[in-house]
Amino acid sequence: MSILITRPSPMGEALVKQLIEQGREAYHTPLITFSPGRELDKLPDYLANLREDDIIIAASQHAVHYAHDLLKHKQQSWPENCRYFAIGYKTATELQQATRFTVHWPEGREISEQLLELPQLQHVAGKNILILRGNGGRQLLAETLQKRGASVTFCECYQRNPIAYHGDDLCQYWQQISINILVITSGEMLQQLYELVPTGYRNWLLNCHLLIVSERLADQAKNLGWTQCHIADNADNDALLRALQQI
Repeated sequence: MSILITRPSPMGEALVKQLIEQGREAYHTPLITFSPGRELDKLPDYLANLREDDIIIAASQHAVHYAHDLLKHKQQSWPENCRYFAIGYKTATELQQATRFTVHWPEGREISEQLLELPQLQHVAGKNILILRGNGGRQLLAETLQKRGASVTFCECYQRNPIAYHGDDLCQYWQQISINILVITSGEMLQQLYELVPTGYRNWLLNCHLLIVSERLADQAKNLGWTQCHIADNADNDALLRALQQI
């Protein structure tokens, strides 16, 4: 069984390397790249408008990287009087290293629903909350916090950019290397992969095992036609490795 890793660099290459070291056949075809977000330059102003005990939430490691690099370039610091949260452990680790402040994150799955269960986010009425994210996503997080009485602002710190491929050539290559397990870590990439594959290869595509990272993605995959969906505990490489061992 050959495994196709679609997550972007450098995490995609790292996962392929780990799989090959375990004796598995694995290949990397990244579906997206990253670039600075359209609102990244507004970040210092967004931070300056936060008051004591307001909240900053990092939705991904990439948001932290781009935000911190901008602040370093402008020789500005993260605010000291705010509370910091992250979607999961690795993002929290990056944010803590960047800010040098305590960061709160949920145990378990790195999804908005888990983050919203934290006790510190239950009573946020009157608070300003700044969510650092990519281009789109985390609507559930924002809407729920708004319902709890918070004023929520998104800052697009980075953009996810689809990589253009020739679908026929790529599918021929994937079949030549016997790809039958696909690893997808976002709904955006799942839709992109589905649309990339020409109609003549759809039957092959939908008969591949699909490893995804949430129930929401599983529902999306089933609506597109996949029947063999496996859900990893989280979206980090360690969780993906554990899940792939079960397929």
